[in-house]
Order: sequence, then structure tokens, then C-alpha cells
Amino acid sequence: MATWNSRGLRGSAFEELINMTNDIYAEKSLALVQKIPTPITPLEIDKATRHITLAYFEKDSTVDYIGVVQSVPVCFDAKECHTDTFPMQNIHAHQLNFMEQFEKQGGISFLLVYFTARNEFYYLPFRVLKRYVDRIGEGHPKNFKYAELDPKYFIRSEGGAPVHYLEALSTDLSERP
Repeated sequence: MATWNSRGLRGSAFEELINMTNDIYAEKSLALVQKIPTPITPLEIDKATRHITLAYFEKDSTVDYIGVVQSVPVCFDAKECHTDTFPMQNIHAHQLNFMEQFEKQGGISFLLVYFTARNEFYYLPFRVLKRYVDRIGEGHPKNFKYAELDPKYFIRSEGGAPVHYLEALSTDLSERP
């Protein structure tokens, strides 16, 4: 049984930026993307603050976000990295499986990665993520490095959207067969 405590709030500031971006996209009728809540069962609640202090995950989650962008189904997960080396252990097998199945159904899967030390956001297409996963079986370290990333997928803030990932999504779509 996996348990949750305050470590479970890692990435919440990044997710808030994504939520703000998705709200802007919805207001402008560019996309409809929603955060998928992770189902938990509380075990302990602080009576004074009414905050959950200990819980367990009811089942493996899929990804953080799912929706549609201009008739294109999308799903993605938000990950933070505090160094220039992203550990692949941060991506769970059930998430990779869901993303792969989503792509097989005609959707677009990706990660949004926040490199906190650099204050930079990155769009990682699933096909590239899959290459990073596959090379582990060839003896490569279980990570990928910032220096390996394709510069065209870095995300900038634009039009009030703090994590304006639609341009990177458009690039991803243009590179697909």
C-alpha cells in the first residue's frame, strides 16, 4: 500500500501554473484540459486544520492531465527536476503504459518538465520519452540529461499563459508521420 504525506505536495506550484495556463486556454477556446485527481483514502486528519496528514493511494493513477486541444486528444504528466539530470524512476510503469495506450488510440502523450534550478519548462514528446526508457535496457543510465533535450521544445510564457505548451504541441504534431 503506497502512502501519502507532505511529500505528495511536490510539484503543486508547477501544477498551479499549468492549471492557470489551462484556464486561459479554456477561456480563449483553445483547449479543454483538466487535472485528474489522484484517488486517496485519508488515514489521519489534523483536526485543527482539517488537512489530511496521512493517506494511501486507492489505485495507481494514470497521468496528471487529460483533455482535448483543437480536436486532438492529449494526456500529459507534470514532473519537476531540481538538477540537470532527470531520474527515470520519477516516471512509473503504469504511467508509461497509459501514455503508450493513449497514443495507440490516436491521442498525443507528453511530459511537461520543470527544471527548477533553471526556472525552465520543457515539453517532452512521448516518442522521445520512450527512447529514453528503451535505452536503459541497452545499459544506459536510468536518466536523461538537460543537455540532451531538443531546444525547440522549451516552453516560454506567452499571452498570460505561464506554461504555454501549445506551441511545443504544434511542433510535436508537425513532426509525426
